[in-house]
Amino acid sequence: MGRQDTPNSGAGRNRSPKPAAQKTAPAKTVSRAGRKPSPAVYRRRRLFAGVALLLVLGLIAGGVATVTSLLGGAERAVSAQDSSQASSAQGSTAQPGATPSASPSATPSASPTCEQKLVTVKAATNKTSYAADEKPVLSLTVTNGGKLPCKVNIGTSQMDFLVTSGSDRVFSSADCQAASTDLVKTIAPGKSETANFPWPRNRSVQGCEKVPDGSVAGSGYYVFIAKLGAKVSPPTVFQLS
Repeated sequence: MGRQDTPNSGAGRNRSPKPAAQKTAPAKTVSRAGRKPSPAVYRRRRLFAGVALLLVLGLIAGGVATVTSLLGGAERAVSAQDSSQASSAQGSTAQPGATPSASPSATPSASPTCEQKLVTVKAATNKTSYAADEKPVLSLTVTNGGKLPCKVNIGTSQMDFLVTSGSDRVFSSADCQAASTDLVKTIAPGKSETANFPWPRNRSVQGCEKVPDGSVAGSGYYVFIAKLGAKVSPPTVFQLS
């Protein structure tokens, strides 16, 4: 029998060989490497470069400011130290024959004084009405109405017990005063000093001239005024029987 070709073997002989596959990957890589970046890429790169430059400039400026501040502080400290040393040197150098001046002393403030206008005088009698055989007791009271102590002359040189009746000057303790003396006393705030004078109902004239015999104050109303220097009391009225 003659040889018959098997379908498989015949198919192998008649099939034309397939061409080998071409590798295109390198071609694509070369194509991408040769492509120019897009405008968006350029903008991003420029933006990044600008930001980086600004950061670098900021760091440089901050460093310069810090160094300048440190140098200025050091210069001021050195200047202050030099000035202090110069002042110390001048203070420690005394000129020949120079006398140190004394520091001015503080002027003492004046001590407060009492208000003399608040020192008042009052006239009073021990009774408002007297019998024929009674002697009125006239009282002069000086009071310090201020808030500070006051020195007041309450001597007989300043006192006057004056008795009048209408326009008639009946009696004054200053007319026949035997001795005129000064008596300065310090009166505390709100306190008083009182002097009493028993009046024997006699009459007197200025200069202590002689009064006619039997010249005594008769019955009636009388006014008593107390005087202490320039201060005059309000009048007080009393009656003699």
